[in-house]
Amino acid sequence: MVRPGFDASAGRAARAEAGAPQDTYTEADLYADVRPALAALRADGLMVGVADNLTAHGADMLRGLLAEETELVAASEEWGAAKPDPAFFRRLAGSLPFAPGEILYVGDRWPYDIRPAAEAGLRTALVRRGPWAVLDWESEEARTLPDFRIGGLLELSGLILNANAGGAGTSAQSSTEG
Repeated sequence: MVRPGFDASAGRAARAEAGAPQDTYTEADLYADVRPALAALRADGLMVGVADNLTAHGADMLRGLLAEETELVAASEEWGAAKPDPAFFRRLAGSLPFAPGEILYVGDRWPYDIRPAAEAGLRTALVRRGPWAVLDWESEEARTLPDFRIGGLLELSGLILNANAGGAGTSAQSSTEG
């Protein structure tokens, strides 16, 4: 969701020094494809959510920023479990009205996103975004662990529609990124 170079710790420290210690997310922090991709997924009738290692305040900020595009924004701080802890992904699966195999979890890091999501029974899509995804893109794990590999979020709508129509793999009814 958030562009490379976004350093939450550095931003938090700078805001604290300026007397405003809360996390903030603005439109400028989002990748350019976030809003159109999430809007396309919603137009397809899919439930869309964001679940990530966030503070409760950070999740509130994203809830406001992405209110029209998402039905769920979940924070690790609120759940008491952070990625890659399997409890995070079990909590995610338990919070949605779908079987784990009907949920598509989209992430950019195979060790923190893809592997634990798959171990929780979720379908997975590895997005080639950010420094770790680019560095790890050709690794054995990045090639074999995810159900899908995508270059950007705009690929999700067609991919999910194809999967739900009986194309590659089994159906995915929900999309969640972290």
